[in-house]
Amino acid sequence: MKLNCSKPNQTNRSVTEGVAQIGNLPYRGLETRQPFVAPITSADCQSAIQPTASRRYGAFTLVEILLVMTIIGILAAIVIPKMVGRSEQARQTAVRADLSSIKTALDAFEVDNGYYPKSLQDLLQQPRDAKNWHGPYLDKMPQDPWTNPYLYSYPGKHNQNSYDLYSVGPDGKEGTDDDIGNWTTK
Repeated sequence: MKLNCSKPNQTNRSVTEGVAQIGNLPYRGLETRQPFVAPITSADCQSAIQPTASRRYGAFTLVEILLVMTIIGILAAIVIPKMVGRSEQARQTAVRADLSSIKTALDAFEVDNGYYPKSLQDLLQQPRDAKNWHGPYLDKMPQDPWTNPYLYSYPGKHNQNSYDLYSVGPDGKEGTDDDIGNWTTK
């Protein structure tokens, strides 16, 4: 909106008189000869140039934006490492659950046949020497969360009187510290 900051002139007065005559109104009410629109003062022109308090706070300053970004960065630095650790912890929990279900199947095979199987495949398909096989003991052989097969050895290295059942962990290498087996307590 463009403000006319000039002083009212003679044109405004003639417009006032013309409007009063067009409406067949008596001109008596307009003896002061003031225009219908209040004159624009220099204060009105100044307020149009300078922003008001409400307009000034409608946007964010650079300092405010930097402060918010710093707070978000600090929160991300605290939260993201905890979330990353949770996903790895969830994978390890999934391995332990899988090991537990395979252990149950191995124990059921042992109860039925009197010995533990030579391989995990014996839980899915009947071996030749299993007379009392009542399987399959598993629907399918699961893989660990890192898409590696579970490993089984009977008799085990860690459990000489029983078997070793384990996942090679995230690195995919057997015999490293990240292996998760039925002998670990992590």
